[in-house]
Amino acid sequence: MRTTFLVFLFSFSLIGLAQEKSGAQQFWENLQKHCGKSYEGEIKEGPANDDFRDKKLVMQVRSCSENEIRIPFFVGENKSRTWVLTYEKDRILLKHDHRHEDGSEDKVTQYGGKTTNSGTANFQFFPADQETYELIPRAASNIWWVTLDEKVFSYNLRRIGSETVFSVWFDLTKTVENPSVPWGWVDSVN
Repeated sequence: MRTTFLVFLFSFSLIGLAQEKSGAQQFWENLQKHCGKSYEGEIKEGPANDDFRDKKLVMQVRSCSENEIRIPFFVGENKSRTWVLTYEKDRILLKHDHRHEDGSEDKVTQYGGKTTNSGTANFQFFPADQETYELIPRAASNIWWVTLDEKVFSYNLRRIGSETVFSVWFDLTKTVENPSVPWGWVDSVN
């Protein structure tokens, strides 16, 4: 009887520990499981004349550390975009790092926003921050959100007051070959 009680108590303690993790922590840990892997995506919603249509779209969860995940987003041969996620104090910051082919920063780079709450294990929401407003005033009402489950990673953008939504979904059920080094990267990961 005593052994059964101890097993029950131990199991209950483990359940309690799992429930103590915030949505942001769970999201972060789930995303880190994809580090080193690449996935192909498709536009689910977007303007008819955008530059992404009819091009191969690939995201690579290329670099993961305890507090930073860098995800290059390749659009055809364009290797200029990297989503940079930073985890700090149960919030996640999303920044867009844009580079030229020579590796130098684009004049429009490092815009994004920080979650206003912990979110969920499958959903994080990023309203535009002050730096974004100062860099791109018309983007002050931008809202980005990222979803993540066993099958799909999605990156989404909407500007409040606009009917336009941009959404790209990546199929997490099958990996693709890792692309070459993104513009501005100096590491040797392939």
